[in-house]
Amino acid sequence: MMNALPPLHNGHAPFTLQQLFREALYAFEEWDSELTEPIVTHEGRVIPISFVFEAMRECTDIVPMNIVGAVTERLTKPWEGEGPLDQMTFSTAARVMRVLVRKRLLATGAVDLVAVSAHASEDQSLD
Repeated sequence: MMNALPPLHNGHAPFTLQQLFREALYAFEEWDSELTEPIVTHEGRVIPISFVFEAMRECTDIVPMNIVGAVTERLTKPWEGEGPLDQMTFSTAARVMRVLVRKRLLATGAVDLVAVSAHASEDQSLD
């Protein structure tokens, strides 16, 4: 499923992947008490938000300030960026969001369900 997303180029994400990250963040914000992980769509494919965050783990691009605020407001400890501008990379934001998704899934007991679903999707793509 990871190969369904555009790849990074020397640590930089194409605009479509950055936009998908933003959509995944919004989907996380709207995630109520449902057991299943929210999804986004890319080129007609359904993608769990954790896959989007995982795809951005190595992205060195700087996150726009409105996204930084959406990520940091979910932290239990204050976040301080490196450097005078308190800049956050997509890599940092993606790692934070991936942990938050995992914690939510563990709290609802849906981790096993998502893991089975992800493997089933990969198996079907091999046919």
